[in-house]
Amino acid sequence: MLGTYFYHKIIRKTIIAFGTLFNDLYIVHDDKDGNDLSKIKVPIAYGPTQKFLARLEQAQELNKPVQITLPRMSFEMTSIRYDTSRKLNTAQTFKVCGTDSTVKKVYMPVPYNITFELSIISKLNDDALQVVEQILPFFQPSFNLTVDLVDELGEKKDIPIVLDNISFQDDYEGDFLTRRSLIYTLQFTAKTYLFGPVPGGESDGLIRKVQVDYYTETNRQTAKREMRYTVTPDPINADPDDDFGFNEGLDMFIDSRTYSPTQQTDI
Repeated sequence: MLGTYFYHKIIRKTIIAFGTLFNDLYIVHDDKDGNDLSKIKVPIAYGPTQKFLARLEQAQELNKPVQITLPRMSFEMTSIRYDTSRKLNTAQTFKVCGTDSTVKKVYMPVPYNITFELSIISKLNDDALQVVEQILPFFQPSFNLTVDLVDELGEKKDIPIVLDNISFQDDYEGDFLTRRSLIYTLQFTAKTYLFGPVPGGESDGLIRKVQVDYYTETNRQTAKREMRYTVTPDPINADPDDDFGFNEGLDMFIDSRTYSPTQQTDI
């Protein structure tokens, strides 16, 4: 758009970060004496719940040893919407030292909310409850997740993941050939930010001239120019990794003209 290509992968990073939150959950089965019999890691994959249910219902051979491992989790992004409550001044800019050691001027990011749906599919209710109880205590109702949104800037932001709703579905009715599907559905909102284009060249955003004006009065609107000190790199087009020096200039003004930051020294 507007002739500038950029892709920070912010939405992709947010999706990956959200799924990473739930990739280390376990369930434990024990015997009647309370001794642990097995500890199973709950797998998670990106995709709608309907695909996993279709795999259970449309399998041709219902008596095969393993059709799908339960419990398991699936998640998907369901919507993206603009967040007016976190709106910033889009014309405002800020400067940051990028990963290439250059100063970059970037416009303020735009706030967007990304909605996710996490589904926990299980055959036994106790297995699903074990997974749910390992998730809920961390959301009161939000959990902050730090994500490196823009690699060129090294910009890390805390993205609140808000738990919006929990629903439960148990398809226990049906004949003996129908497999039971017990599903807990958790809906989340990730409050992230989208950045526009970042100056890509090594020379973009470099300060190539420093100017300091000295004057005897405190009111700069009516102050008369007295002396100007300037510093420029030598050569002027030097990059940060080049071997360069500095040119210094000191100019005196005795004509009592009104101070101007853009006033040329030869006038």
